[in-house]
Amino acid sequence: MTAPHPQMSRRGFLGASAGAAMAVTLGSAATPALGAAAAATDARGRLIPAGKVGTILYTQRDAVGRAGVRAGSTLTGFLDVSPVATPLTEVPVERGGLERFATEVRNLQRTEVREVEEPFASGQQKGSSAMPHKRNPIRTERITGLARVLRGYAQTGLENVALWHERDISHSGAERVILPDATIGLDYMQDLAAKVTTGMNVRAERMRENLELTHGALFSQRALTALVESGLTRDEAYRIVQENAQRAWDTGTEFRDLLAEATPELDLDAIFDYGAYLTHVPTVFERLEALRG
Repeated sequence: MTAPHPQMSRRGFLGASAGAAMAVTLGSAATPALGAAAAATDARGRLIPAGKVGTILYTQRDAVGRAGVRAGSTLTGFLDVSPVATPLTEVPVERGGLERFATEVRNLQRTEVREVEEPFASGQQKGSSAMPHKRNPIRTERITGLARVLRGYAQTGLENVALWHERDISHSGAERVILPDATIGLDYMQDLAAKVTTGMNVRAERMRENLELTHGALFSQRALTALVESGLTRDEAYRIVQENAQRAWDTGTEFRDLLAEATPELDLDAIFDYGAYLTHVPTVFERLEALRG
């Protein structure tokens, strides 16, 4: 059945539906009359269907083509809004990457971590109105907050897909807000993230201090692997490493010294090597460079 044009009266819709039903019933006998009524063409010679519903179908087809959006195969009086929901759900996916980046920077900037900090203009920028010593991560906090807004817009876009009899305009008011807001908001978040990245303050010495908080216990995995490779069962190796690693952490004794006493046959230089954790870093950067095209 033909779906109604949003401005078509119920009587007009019923009449159009009756005409369509008559064409199906009469078959070829009705075809000439219907064909004559639909003989109008546009400037490029394309057929314009007759009637209000036909006009809206043509308008949709033309608009969809110009916008580069894939149209549904069964267009009615309304353009299927599923293609509108798709980018609104893709925005949160990209937003998710920005939010993940922002959340990590915020955690690394915490006072007890302080390995990475947002750019901060000392003497010009206030970190906290109550505590002058603070440097609040205002940009990444802003990215995180906007990510929540865009996530809500995605939900609205999905709820806009189902319309009453495919003709109500409950989606329209929402889309007038969420479409420009989502795209402008995402652009703003990308700009904020770029500024944070280019002006980021990385504290390598603080990273080293944090690594040494465990007194070498962070190398327990490598010690476990080395003991297994030396011939011990995994359970035997695990017990040795666990006992000494936890003792190092609890007493402040260097794990390397404790392990040297418990297993003197191990190559401790190979085990306690920070460089082993950087083996695949070049591959990660190669992938990043490849994204630039």
